[in-house]
Amino acid sequence: MPTLPPEPAPRSAREPQLPCQAAASFGADAARYDRARPRYPDAMVRRIVAAGPGPEVLDVGCGTGIAARQFQAAGCRVLGVDIDARMADLARRSGVEVEVAAFEAWDPAGRAFDAVIAGQTWHWLDAVAGAAKAGRVLRPGGRLAAFWNVFQLPPEVADASAAVCRRVLPDSPFNLQAVTQQTRDGYQVVCTRVADGIREAGGFSEPEEWRFDWEWTYTRDAWLDQLPTHGAFTQLPSHQLAEVLEAVGAAIDAMGGSFTMRYATVAVTARRTDNP
Repeated sequence: MPTLPPEPAPRSAREPQLPCQAAASFGADAARYDRARPRYPDAMVRRIVAAGPGPEVLDVGCGTGIAARQFQAAGCRVLGVDIDARMADLARRSGVEVEVAAFEAWDPAGRAFDAVIAGQTWHWLDAVAGAAKAGRVLRPGGRLAAFWNVFQLPPEVADASAAVCRRVLPDSPFNLQAVTQQTRDGYQVVCTRVADGIREAGGFSEPEEWRFDWEWTYTRDAWLDQLPTHGAFTQLPSHQLAEVLEAVGAAIDAMGGSFTMRYATVAVTARRTDNP
């Protein structure tokens, strides 16, 4: 049976969740995040590595080191930067070097990198300031690559998730449709903002979008283990989260106890051409 994460600190149901608060909430159950969150396609990792001038990688918002470990396995030397000391501690225990700081305030101390990557995190940054900072730490020809796993739930699970979220989270500041049924079109807004930020920062080639399609089969317990790591649920009181998990679990049980998720991993990437 899935377990509930630690009870979050109470806050008003109508109190807006600031981006920095939301970004910092994932570390409340870092072990679950590391265990349950999906990895990234090896084909994408190989393409990013091949497109850079060398093996030195900076992982922005590295979290528990999920992407960092994949790049290490591809032969890279990875330094992570993350705002959450709890996530950083777990990443270090898995063999990833991490410095705790917000990327915008992080001091590179003269170090330079062949790639700056960001998995599931670049949308928390100012698009222009983030690209400009990346440009300052990239070697000529180095590559910035921000990427996201975009999932598409089966209709039965998506409908059950949406219904219980409308009932339990009527005042959520999150777009619950994005939690229950993500689409490539929905992520186009994010990708466009990131690409525009790269263009405005200057010093990069024209941004490109890379897409990698894949599938993963989840058991009921595996999906219910991951669900509390999504932004709409990381600060949800345990009794409300239990209601969400019960409804979603019932929908998966009705499908035979498992389902196949369709993923598209989308990367926005550009090569550093000169000093921004």
